[in-house]
Amino acid sequence: MSEKYRMSKSKRREVPRFDTPLIETHCHLDYLDADDLADTLTQSAAVGIERIITIAVSPSNFERVMELTRTASNIWGTQGVHPHEAASYDDQVELAIRNRAADPRILAVGEIGLDYHYDHADRAVQRKVFERQLQLAAELDMPVVIHTREADEDTLSILHEFSPVLKRKGVLHSFTSGLALAEYCLSEGFTLGFNGIATFNSADNVREVIAATPVEQILLETDAPYLTPVPYRGRPNAPFYLPLVAEKVAQVKQLNVETLLAQVYRNSMAQFFGAA
Repeated sequence: MSEKYRMSKSKRREVPRFDTPLIETHCHLDYLDADDLADTLTQSAAVGIERIITIAVSPSNFERVMELTRTASNIWGTQGVHPHEAASYDDQVELAIRNRAADPRILAVGEIGLDYHYDHADRAVQRKVFERQLQLAAELDMPVVIHTREADEDTLSILHEFSPVLKRKGVLHSFTSGLALAEYCLSEGFTLGFNGIATFNSADNVREVIAATPVEQILLETDAPYLTPVPYRGRPNAPFYLPLVAEKVAQVKQLNVETLLAQVYRNSMAQFFGAA
């Protein structure tokens, strides 16, 4: 990683290192080249990132995610098709997800869901592919990683249908939706993932949801290389910025950050690693 992207020792404060380890529950390590990946893993370990989950989004990166899970002992992955790529989903893609899900390094079906902001895929196709992947997760007894943007009503409707068969539920990652969807998902036992958006001045709506979310149902993520938290906005995001997200969430929840992190660690282990 070039020097300009390293953690600043001057203009911006250092990223804090807490006593409690952190689990990065959502990022995209496949967007880094080999040198950047090695540097990112080193810097992440230095600030207490114990485990990293890197997320699949399309058939084109299924295998790269699998390769990354074999690169280091602290990297796990998912397999699934993002709503932007919904048109690529077919029986062969579903079979590929099913087969790769048998690998113990694959923890969830995702990133799946609905995105009505960009509409890169037809909405009817998005809904159908979302439903098919929810059914697949139910059959595989795996949690899901859900992306939903400006699609609250349809997301709620679809989850209402599938939640009863999703025994391991899942996470609505990078949550920016309304309180109604949050409250429904929380009542069904899903977790909500929060990232650098929580630090943005304009994100009062996200902080309102954080305040309303039981700490037992909060996960932390970066969604790197996107959504870099304050005060590092403008730089590519990375898992080593996760402590900044933790600080903000703890502030909103009016909790000591170590108290928050201890519970969030338990949440992450329970959601993805089967540990209560």
